[in-house]
Amino acid sequence: MEPGYTMEDIAPIAVLMDELRSEDVQLRLNAIHSIPTIALALGPDRARDELVPFLQDSVDDEDEVLLALAKELGRNFEEYIGGKQFAHVLLGPLENLSAVEETLVRDKAAESIAKIAEVLSTPQIEEFYIPLLKRLSQGEWFTSRTSSAALYPPVYHKVSWSIQEDLRKGFAALGADDTPMVRRAAAKWLGPFVKNLSKQHVLSDGLPIYRRLQSDDQDSVRLLTVEDLIVIAKQLTPPEVKEQLLKQIRHSIADKSWRVRYMAATHFNELAEAVGTELVREELIGQYVQLLKDNEAEVRTAAAGQIPGFSKLLEKEVILARIVPCVRDLSHDASQHVRAALANHISGLAPLLGRDATIEHLLPLFLHLLKDEFPDVRLNVISKLETVNGVIDIELLSDSLLPAIIELAEDKSWRVRQAIIEYIPLLATQLGKPFFDEQLGNLCMSWLGDTVFSIRESATINLKKLTEVFGVDWAKVQIVPKVMGMGQHPNYLYRMTTVQAITTIAPSLNLAIVQAEIIGPLLQLAEDPIPNIRFNVAKSLEILATTYGNTTEGREFVRKSIVPVLEQQKTDSDADVRYFAARALQKASADMLG
Repeated sequence: MEPGYTMEDIAPIAVLMDELRSEDVQLRLNAIHSIPTIALALGPDRARDELVPFLQDSVDDEDEVLLALAKELGRNFEEYIGGKQFAHVLLGPLENLSAVEETLVRDKAAESIAKIAEVLSTPQIEEFYIPLLKRLSQGEWFTSRTSSAALYPPVYHKVSWSIQEDLRKGFAALGADDTPMVRRAAAKWLGPFVKNLSKQHVLSDGLPIYRRLQSDDQDSVRLLTVEDLIVIAKQLTPPEVKEQLLKQIRHSIADKSWRVRYMAATHFNELAEAVGTELVREELIGQYVQLLKDNEAEVRTAAAGQIPGFSKLLEKEVILARIVPCVRDLSHDASQHVRAALANHISGLAPLLGRDATIEHLLPLFLHLLKDEFPDVRLNVISKLETVNGVIDIELLSDSLLPAIIELAEDKSWRVRQAIIEYIPLLATQLGKPFFDEQLGNLCMSWLGDTVFSIRESATINLKKLTEVFGVDWAKVQIVPKVMGMGQHPNYLYRMTTVQAITTIAPSLNLAIVQAEIIGPLLQLAEDPIPNIRFNVAKSLEILATTYGNTTEGREFVRKSIVPVLEQQKTDSDADVRYFAARALQKASADMLG
């Protein structure tokens, strides 16, 4: 042991070293996660002089452990080593991690380096960060060059003019690298890098890098340049966009690889907003129609998702002449995914077209999609009816809505049934009470007897929401008698559903209804032969006591009707019933005293 150090001083590092050498990956992971605690125990000086160099040497490990290390060092770790003025010390271990083989580790290391860059001063950046960036950018292995692309944007605005010039040259070299992985990283980070450049340098340096990458022979590089195009377009005036970028826009949208066209379709609205209205009218409408008619279903799906956003930039006449015919074609598309995407977004056209044009052009398409054989298409139309309801009267759709809802309600996939249940309160609001009672009331009750527990649970939540939509008086007539009637059913699942429905709905009702309609049948179920039902009754009584036990009348009701039954259940033969009855009594007593 070195003179001047006690055993306590050396212990944390020694333990860490032992654990990092352990055969057990989990132990090594735990050791990495405890680095902040160890740094705290060592104090800033020793954390800097011993812990960081030790970590710098421990890069030969499982990817999972290295990923944890890269994360920890980016979590304000400079606080443990003496503050911002020493933050550059952390760059050493992270530089090593930036060059490893595993992409996840490299990406996390680069992200942590970028976080550290935020707290470094300009002298620290120029003395420590820029040399690191140069080493990585010119590294022999493509892994370090790939990582370096992410490290240019965070510091560009912090350094002197001459270093900025070096950075632009360094980034251009990455864009022309021999390895596709490096060019891909350059394409990914070009947008964030260009955001920092002056207009002059966007034109002199940013554009040439972009053009080179946009015409790369690898589609995995070209597809990443779509977002770069948007960033550059935002920094130029519309005439400059027309002069400098029009050719590239056309190339991306008509690229021979569907993956590039897919990216163009996915980001089309952002591109349209970036290039300005004139270019949208002259050029992009035609390009957009081309994407909506693309021969790949994935591209048409992505383009369909942009319909309302792009149409907002157009005159109503243009939407009717150019977009609506494409929408009509898409509603008959051979791909169910395209039709589902259209169904999800078509309603966004209604506010743009207004009542008459919506009735004439969109209503037939809504009705057609509501009859689609694929449940997701029908669900997507129903889920977006709110937008349509603001423009046309939803009753125009109700004849087709009802069969679509009933089909979805009886779909063999329980997830589809669950999704339609969740839209019922929204539909109820729009369709109104008479239509709901006549057409959908029985349907909502039938879900309470579904074979799948999740559906029964969703159905009780649905009834609670409907009570909030239509009011307590409606619930007293339409819901409560039917729910309580199920409590007499020979099948215990129905009786269980009654208890669970009461527990869910009761807080939305009032004391008069609970006293008149609910408490009698519920107390009968407290003696049910099935223990599961008895302890759920105890839970339900607890909810009733806590909901209504805060008024004089409510306290009297709890004392007379609820407490005696819970006292009786406390001596039940089943342990669960005794437990829930005791818990409910405790709550009820506390509320009554309160």
